[in-house]
Amino acid sequence: MTTRPVAVVTGAARGIGAAVAVGLADAGWDLVLGDVSDPGVVAGLSYALSTRAELDAVGADCRAHGATVTTASCDVRNEADVESLVAVAGGQLHAAVAVAGILGTDGVAWEQSAADLDRDLSVNLHGVANLSRAAVPVLLAATNPAQCRFVAVISSAATRGLPRLASYVSAKHAALGYLRSLAADLAPSGITANAVLPGSTRTPLLDRTAAAYGLASSDLFSANQRIGRLIEPAEIAAAVVWLCSPEASAVTGSVLSVDGGFTG
Repeated sequence: MTTRPVAVVTGAARGIGAAVAVGLADAGWDLVLGDVSDPGVVAGLSYALSTRAELDAVGADCRAHGATVTTASCDVRNEADVESLVAVAGGQLHAAVAVAGILGTDGVAWEQSAADLDRDLSVNLHGVANLSRAAVPVLLAATNPAQCRFVAVISSAATRGLPRLASYVSAKHAALGYLRSLAADLAPSGITANAVLPGSTRTPLLDRTAAAYGLASSDLFSANQRIGRLIEPAEIAAAVVWLCSPEASAVTGSVLSVDGGFTG
């Protein structure tokens, strides 16, 4: 009987994280899924984060695709939470996927405070780094590290400036820089580390972005993508699943833009 590899996914309760979880389950992975259980856990947000019920529903969906699944409350700002999530996977861990992200503050750059910057950095940068610190030692101890993967779902905002989103954009730039250096450090081991940069994807976070720009609907962002429509979470998930696969063994330190030809 073949042992299924195990992946840890943060931010798995909805949106891109949920789609990644289902995609990996369908591709033959067992899963440890984490997300926050308190929609108001990050102070200062103007929108609600996920619930435990949403996370458990994703777990049930993944089980329907043949996966063994554990779900757990996990605030990626908290190193102990992330360490506990990774510990569930144990020595079977073969992939760590960082999806958790927020959009904390909007407004012109010079009016965004240190606290505003720190709020976005705490999840969008430190959440990735906390997963790296917890998961990489386990991946390095694997029988064949070259089969192991680290993927961070970041944002197309990691490569450009966007009005009114300085805190978010800064954190995403930082996360991409961290990921690139992680790939360089991991290269001798054979473990790959890559970034996926989504464009405007149909998620609760995009609804929050629409509010930042005073738009009546997030569907209006389709005008900023050459394909003329929003991206579906499953399309981002397909890229993540491929980067976790054996076929992506020669890809590391790469930035895979799944952005519909995002024009800014």
